[in-house]
Order: sequence, then C-alpha cells, then structure tokens
Amino acid sequence: MLAFGLTRLEAQTDNDLQRLAKLMQGSFSSAEQAESDSAFYSISLKIIPIWSHRTDGIWMYVEQAMASNLDKPYRQRVYRLSRFSDREFESAVYTLNNPLRFAGKPELLANLNPDSLSLREGCSVFLKAISKYEFSGSTGAKTCPSDLRGASYASSEVVIDRKKMISWDRGYDAEGKQVWGAVKSGYVFKRLKK
Repeated sequence: MLAFGLTRLEAQTDNDLQRLAKLMQGSFSSAEQAESDSAFYSISLKIIPIWSHRTDGIWMYVEQAMASNLDKPYRQRVYRLSRFSDREFESAVYTLNNPLRFAGKPELLANLNPDSLSLREGCSVFLKAISKYEFSGSTGAKTCPSDLRGASYASSEVVIDRKKMISWDRGYDAEGKQVWGAVKSGYVFKRLKK
C-alpha cells in the first residue's frame, strides 16, 4: 500500500497524478524573464521521467543549469511524485552521490535504484490542483534544512501549468532573514517546444 491507502495499481492509474507528472516533465527556460528583468538569470530546467517500471510513484530526474554553462548543472535531483491525500500530491526530493556524472546523461540513472539516493527530509513540495491543468504548492514552513550560504532552512513555492513552471526557492538564516534566492518573485520557466 502507498500513502493515502492507494494500491500500486491505483497509483499508476490515478489520472490527476499522471496529469501533474506530464505537466512537470519537459524542457523549460527562464531566458524570457532574464531578458526583461536583470534580477533574474537565464536558467535551463529539464525534468525527465525515469524508472517507468517502478510502481511506488512517478520518478523524475531534474537538472538545472545556467544557460551559459549547460554541461555543469548547479542542481541535480530526483523527484518521486505520489498522491499524499485526496487533495494533495507529494513531490519528494532526493539527492544523488557524485551527481555531475549524470549531467546530460540521465540514461545512466537506469543503473541506479532509490536505495542509492538520499531523501531530503522535510523538503517535499505538496501540490494541489487549482484547475484541471494547473497545480500549486510549497514546502512546509521551516521544515527543509539548508546550510547553503549561511541558511538554516529553505522554502520552495511552485506553480505549474501547461505553458510554464514558476519556482521560487529561498534560503533563510536562523532569524528568518533571506540569505539566498530570488527576492521579488519566483523564476518563470517557459516550456520549450519539442
């Protein structure tokens, strides 16, 4: 049984879960936002399905890189998407050991399994459907530990629809002062046509 009492077969035939996974997958770019606002960088975001044989959720490989340095992504993660409750979906976040070996080569992940990943406890993003083709959500309040650039915790807010993904990741110190991440709004990643 999975979270919320779904059997493995039900997880694979959950239409809302499958729809959310399809919206998340693809190639995205923040170039348009960066051209119009110098506070933002041109960033490439790729989300690719992996381990389609698994029945314990929908697994995806995520790669983020500066557009000027695509061969050296600064963030590589694996997400496991599953239904958390009747109205919420959980995107659990995992890190990889020696992630740069997978940069631009997600096919190498076929040789791994979830046991070789590290779960980022407290960093899951919980998403709800706003409409049939729009979902939004965030991490819990102060639940995601981070030591990047003097932070003690991080937060993520996400909105996904058919044309874009808006992602606002921020780090805060112990006093609640923001120490990294976009200040005025999230990054707008436009979906690239195939």
